[in-house]
Amino acid sequence: MAKKSKNAKAAEDKNSQRITDNRKARHDYEILDTLECGIVLVGSEVKSLRNGKVSLDEAYGRIKGDEVWLMGCDIAEYVQANTLNHEPRRPRKLLLHRREIKKFASKAYERGLTLVPLKMYFKEGRAKVLMGIGRGRRQFDKREKLKKDSVKRDIQRALRSRR
Repeated sequence: MAKKSKNAKAAEDKNSQRITDNRKARHDYEILDTLECGIVLVGSEVKSLRNGKVSLDEAYGRIKGDEVWLMGCDIAEYVQANTLNHEPRRPRKLLLHRREIKKFASKAYERGLTLVPLKMYFKEGRAKVLMGIGRGRRQFDKREKLKKDSVKRDIQRALRSRR
């Protein structure tokens, strides 16, 4: 895989606007695979997303029949919408191709694997969700990962200070 140039990365960043990250997911799950999906929203939900009023902390993906749904995602009500507002924690349909759903579904039904939303962002004006297939970490796995990360940070810090 070729590296992207600085100009290509800058152009990609201009077309993409991050809404929120699910930082807790990377701590609680070992992410095996990721996939970008669209999401079906109503107007007041889009306005709330643009204001950054969303939480992915307790969200997860669920496969029902031939469709994938985002459950537990909390998008706050948009104050100016009044009576045309949405339900904050309603299930939202994710937009995927059939072959992607089959690939994800086969992995998601394995023992111990979960569909987890990793981040939500706007890409070229459309709301997108980065979904990951994750295996839950046990408490000692989490502690081990934190130790490795802190050692890696210390090494990087030492290398920078020697320059």
